[in-house]
Amino acid sequence: MQAALDIQGFKIKFMKVNGWIFITLLSLFFTQCKTGRIITKAIAPRDTTKVIEMRSPADSFLLINSTKEIIKKNFIDFKTFSAKIKLEIDDSKGRKPDLLANIRMIKDSAIWISISASILNLEVFRVLVTKDSVILLNKQEKEVQYRSISYLQEITEIPFNFKTLQNLLVGNPIFYSDSNINVRKFEEFLLISSINSEFKNLLTISTTDNTLKHSKLDDVNFARNRTADFTYDSYENNDGFKFSTYRQIIASEKNKLDVRMNFKQFEFNKELSVYFSVPKNYKKN
Repeated sequence: MQAALDIQGFKIKFMKVNGWIFITLLSLFFTQCKTGRIITKAIAPRDTTKVIEMRSPADSFLLINSTKEIIKKNFIDFKTFSAKIKLEIDDSKGRKPDLLANIRMIKDSAIWISISASILNLEVFRVLVTKDSVILLNKQEKEVQYRSISYLQEITEIPFNFKTLQNLLVGNPIFYSDSNINVRKFEEFLLISSINSEFKNLLTISTTDNTLKHSKLDDVNFARNRTADFTYDSYENNDGFKFSTYRQIIASEKNKLDVRMNFKQFEFNKELSVYFSVPKNYKKN
């Protein structure tokens, strides 16, 4: 397996980028938001699921340690990743045209994304995200926009970094820390709560196959009150990884956002190259 990164015409400059375009492109990642509803099918129902009580502090300690191992064992570690995704997006103004996203990712190096309108199969945007920069090509307007990676934090007001985007795309938990967790065990689910400086995170793990079913993020800052719900479903085994091929992100604050991601193809650790060039006739915006 080999991975190569080739970028032509690449200069980092700090330009103003259309926030709506970028939030749409990165809606599969996250947004600043408060959820309007919770996907309850992924959370252990109170009336039908029995809580398994821990009899002693030693039992609780063992449960916490075993849960950490489950999450660690199912964490997807990779060298390269590629996928084709159908994106269905609804916001406060209604249903948007379906999009097709082609993704190529070299771990800790580059995320290459091509966005096409599914109706015409016409490429609309091309994006390159590296550890310290973002480049956006508007193929229809023949424009190029350059930003630093911190722009993702500026438009979402979320502490995004490159690794967060990586984990979100491959289906790993985001904004999760096992340094201080609590676990409740049900017959069919483990509910794991954790907290960091930004978010409280409630994970739902299936006790049947140890897969991640749901993640709910709540803002630590009550004045901000950001919340987002992630559902993971339709798992497939590929190259030893349990990979969720269907995901849903529901978020809303002033505006509602509902994103459904259907992975039509995906591959890990195959030979992969990422080539990104900026045409000379593209104007900087």
